[in-house]
Amino acid sequence: VQLQASGGGLVQAGGSLRLSCAASGLTFSNYGMGWFRQAPGNEREFVAAIKWNGGRIKYADSVKGRFTISRVDAKNTAYLQMNSQKPEDTAVYYCAAVYSDYVVLDVARYAYWGQGTLVTVSS
Repeated sequence: VQLQASGGGLVQAGGSLRLSCAASGLTFSNYGMGWFRQAPGNEREFVAAIKWNGGRIKYADSVKGRFTISRVDAKNTAYLQMNSQKPEDTAVYYCAAVYSDYVVLDVARYAYWGQGTLVTVSS
């Protein structure tokens, strides 16, 4: 199983980025997907998650209303659209996959992880 995260970069505060997570080696449509982030010196934290069928979505309070998670099963890809970005959004962003019938927020439950993509938001 491989998850390839991409789309990170440097953006000014108030700007937007879209992260992508391309999956291979698993039946993508059977897996819930999540995005997590880790800033220097901090633990990895939940950002957003989408159920395997797209029927339920959850966001961290810190990104609600600014970030949007989505998936396109035909492309085996999950996305994280990040708008109105803030300097505190600066982190390495990871995508992950979980086999569950529920939308999962717990980092420990995710079986597969991408390599991470760095997002830097300048003030």
